[in-house]
Amino acid sequence: MNRPAAPGQAGDRRPMLEAFPRAGRRVEHAYHELGLAESGTPDERRALGDPRLLARPWDPASCVDPRWLDDVVRWFNREYVWDPAGLIPACWPRHPHLVHEVALLADLRRRAGLALAGDALEEWHRYAVPAFVERMRTRMQSHCAEKGHEPWPAQGRHTRHLADDAAQDRISAFDADVRALADPLQATRPPDGQPAAGPSGPSRPRLQLIDGMRVDTGTGEILD
Repeated sequence: MNRPAAPGQAGDRRPMLEAFPRAGRRVEHAYHELGLAESGTPDERRALGDPRLLARPWDPASCVDPRWLDDVVRWFNREYVWDPAGLIPACWPRHPHLVHEVALLADLRRRAGLALAGDALEEWHRYAVPAFVERMRTRMQSHCAEKGHEPWPAQGRHTRHLADDAAQDRISAFDADVRALADPLQATRPPDGQPAAGPSGPSRPRLQLIDGMRVDTGTGEILD
């Protein structure tokens, strides 16, 4: 579709709209295999092996082809963004949250473009695009807006999260939680077999987690 020439640009016949970028060979191959896994013959599905191991373009960690995603970002910024605050920043590959979101946005748009009716594309416009832009604005704020990519503001907190003392504190909390689920009395028992303080009461059944269910090891009864 061509747009009318602007005043003073009589010979300008640039396209009014730019087509959605086609995926590269590796991404199309991934989609082809996923199509076989979903609706191929039994022999074709067996030849694919474990479907859990197939690359999924909407999950970029499993299907690496950044060139297609970069084309999608350039296309999206041109076709869908008017206010600069809605632009996907040029440094998007250095923002993991944007990499994940752009991959899913691209997958949904590709599927909508291949549909035999306009419903999927209307939903993409109505839900996917506004939700993506709003989440991006909320997360990015004004970072990387004018001066290029900025260091990760949350780097300090993330580093403290990975520190040994914080990790050990979480492990202790996880262990205590598992003990409490397996035996409600275990959480209140002193460590190293020390006797519990206070008067002794009637013994309670010992519980154990088996396949996600609490089981009374004395009677074999499965408890809700």
